[in-house]
Amino acid sequence: MSVFKMKTKVSDRNIRSFAGIGVLAVLLSACQGGGQTDGKLVIGASMLSLQSEFIVKVKDAMEAEASEQQVKLIVNDAQRAAVRQVQQVESFIAQGVDAIILNPCEMEASSPAVQKAKEAGIPIINVNSETSAEPDGFVGSRDEESAEIALEHIVNLLDGRGNIVVMHGYMGQAAQLKRAAATKTVLADHPGITILAEQTAEWDRAKAMSLMENWIQSYGSKINAVFAQNDEMGMGALQALEQAGLKEKVVVVSIDAIDDALRAVKEGRLDATVYQNADEQGRKAVQMAVDYIQKSDSAAGGSIYIPFQLVTRENVDHFLK
Repeated sequence: MSVFKMKTKVSDRNIRSFAGIGVLAVLLSACQGGGQTDGKLVIGASMLSLQSEFIVKVKDAMEAEASEQQVKLIVNDAQRAAVRQVQQVESFIAQGVDAIILNPCEMEASSPAVQKAKEAGIPIINVNSETSAEPDGFVGSRDEESAEIALEHIVNLLDGRGNIVVMHGYMGQAAQLKRAAATKTVLADHPGITILAEQTAEWDRAKAMSLMENWIQSYGSKINAVFAQNDEMGMGALQALEQAGLKEKVVVVSIDAIDDALRAVKEGRLDATVYQNADEQGRKAVQMAVDYIQKSDSAAGGSIYIPFQLVTRENVDHFLK
């Protein structure tokens, strides 16, 4: 055998050996490094819908906090589909992210996403809305509180007597369920208030406008107030009432305090909105996820509830930026 052939065989053997070591190193790195890239923690976030102004505000706050914490945040839009949301969480698990933030589409149908993350040993934090499956942490507000505030204000404006219509959010989502339950609880104490009709407009402004137009045709001047479970629907109802020339006779109250709603309150068009702090929810969700990963906070995980606040023409300037 020539020296050249011997060297070639040795070289081939060495290459295969080094290649095997290299593959092993990559596998070990993947197992040990989690979702870290360049030393950064990686958090995956699946959001209900980035067509919603409020959810976009939560997302923006999350991104701002992630930047300050030097964390990589991967944001996916579930587009209101729980099945897509579960798939997104499965993808995050496959990527080996360090934590997941879930803004649930539905209370039940999004629960498998929570279960899958926990089975994979990846901490999962719910933000803004709940699932029946218990996550490692929750940041949001008590949705029943928002409906209580809104309904009590409507009752006061109607002096305890009148007919209302109720616009529900996406059926099956925690906010819709809890705000609906609180509506019934409040009105049970005010027998002078009657619900003429209630239906979902799926958190959507255009759908709410169409629904309000139908109710105007069906009930006309019998409607004394509208309670919309979010501002997008409230603004749709407001537009329909204004076009029909009925707004001066109908109270409209909604929830979230998005920019359009705040301006409408300032202008005297919308009677009130209920402020939900998107910035605090987004920032604290990222903080909780990071604390949970690093175990640097003894209170990591658990629940953080941020209070709602009634916004009327008297105090709206405090909320306008």
